[in-house]
Amino acid sequence: MGKNKLKKFSEMKSLDFVFQYPWAELNRLGGFPLRGKWAEFFGNDNPITLELGCGKGEYTVGLARRFPDRNFIGVDIKGARMWTGAKQAEALGLSNVAFLRTDIELIPNFFAPGEVASLWITFPDPQMQKARKRLTATRMLALYSQILSPHGTINLKTDSPFLFAYTSMLLNHNGITPIDSVDDLYNKEKSAGLDPALTDIQTHYEKQWLSRGLSIKYLSFTLPAGKSLEEPPAADTIPHDTYRSYSRGVIQGNIQPTDQE
Repeated sequence: MGKNKLKKFSEMKSLDFVFQYPWAELNRLGGFPLRGKWAEFFGNDNPITLELGCGKGEYTVGLARRFPDRNFIGVDIKGARMWTGAKQAEALGLSNVAFLRTDIELIPNFFAPGEVASLWITFPDPQMQKARKRLTATRMLALYSQILSPHGTINLKTDSPFLFAYTSMLLNHNGITPIDSVDDLYNKEKSAGLDPALTDIQTHYEKQWLSRGLSIKYLSFTLPAGKSLEEPPAADTIPHDTYRSYSRGVIQGNIQPTDQE
């Protein structure tokens, strides 16, 4: 591990709003002490929003600045990336931000049923070959339903036509009508009436995709209470994203290496 990463991990340990609980640590301590008690940590009963796969935490920090009457928690397993958002939150003196370093699949261990008001999934790997690893797969949605409040919302922003089509198909197959569904978020006609935070706050990778002419897609939906969801049988017919057939982050016709997502 490079010295820069070691320095970042050391700094993360000194921040009282950063919690690092990979499976081994969670198991060693016998659970997470703030599960069901996040209101005590924040000192208020404001709604909690999670950003899953938060990366550098741009959306977590951006939303926290825009909505001081809500609490925001960025979740990711990559601590070196999370450091960027954590240090920005520290510099800004934000009291409504926390970061949680853990596997997303462990999320029910950190939040009690109904403790989370909404989720953001921002530019995840579409996992075109591995359905069970998609962050909008039925397996993952079942995990989210364990912690979401009734009518809690799930928001997806993606550059991937495949993931957008797959998630839309999954919702339709299970009789779920999206709250919002936009296949080109930066088309003013299609995004009319949506919260400006959807376009005003941009992640590092969103800016990359936009600069290369890709359209950004957005889905917002709620999960029906107590209903087991099924994977759409026709999901295998969805065309794969051609630009992802090259190295990660490379667009067909413009084959240049970029930072890893």
